[in-house]
Amino acid sequence: MLAIIAPGQGAQTPGMLSTWAGDAQLEKLLRTWSDVIDLDLLHLGIGADADEIKDTANAQPLIVATSLIAAHALAVKNAAVVSGHSVGELAAAAISGAISPEDALTLVRARGIEMAKAAALHPAGMSAVLGGERKDVVAAIQSLGLVAANENGAGQIVAAGDLTALASLAENPPVGARVRALAVAGAFHTSFMAPAVEPLREIARGITTNNPGIGVISNKDGAVINDGTEILARIINQIANPVRWDLCMDSLESMGITGVIELAPAGTLVGLLKRAYPHIENFALKNADDLNAAREFAGRHA
Repeated sequence: MLAIIAPGQGAQTPGMLSTWAGDAQLEKLLRTWSDVIDLDLLHLGIGADADEIKDTANAQPLIVATSLIAAHALAVKNAAVVSGHSVGELAAAAISGAISPEDALTLVRARGIEMAKAAALHPAGMSAVLGGERKDVVAAIQSLGLVAANENGAGQIVAAGDLTALASLAENPPVGARVRALAVAGAFHTSFMAPAVEPLREIARGITTNNPGIGVISNKDGAVINDGTEILARIINQIANPVRWDLCMDSLESMGITGVIELAPAGTLVGLLKRAYPHIENFALKNADDLNAAREFAGRHA
């Protein structure tokens, strides 16, 4: 059984659309999507430097567009389930058929803008807590008034909130853990992002949803959702609520998934999966040169 997963913010690297844009048909599709969302994806994915694509308003649509172009090129139709980490849920929703790629990109363009605006209202940040026992780590995070914004499994929990509290966490880490500050401009997936929710909800009201042909594993609780309206509602609500990627990986295991392909810009999620469930085979589809090997991998597991 095969699963397709899509990465979230932080996975971006300069030039990550270069090999995909080398195909004339894919380049044309990227230009069409750029026109739809009024953002030059080809510039961001080929010519922009690391600082430009780190900007939340640029990073989010670029990552989702890269995952969608990879999925389009891969053209696997018989995956058992899809999922995405944080903003990657929008790519997963489009791949499942719950929403169109154009609607996913319209939403993610607005999502990046609104989250950047929300982040600018109050200084806040995020830090990865690596190692330690989950209960000890979560307790330490909560004791400082912080939020466990991403529970990524495999000994990685991301704390988010006030910068002073994050500094205290780094100075006094939980037993057996170390703390690493992340280069992000806000406390994503916390109440700091609440101002971004309603503008996205308003856009979502105008989007037509479909019940997907493939189930979508939700970041909220790891549940497999097959209702298009619920998939979209959960994605909007998740902006200001924690990501439970650990539960998403648990669902892959409980479903009996044998192979997982992470779409470009790949690497982060298969790394977590290797540590959490090493018996599940994985493939990181990083660029267009990997397509033949990815199709062979899919053929063995689908």
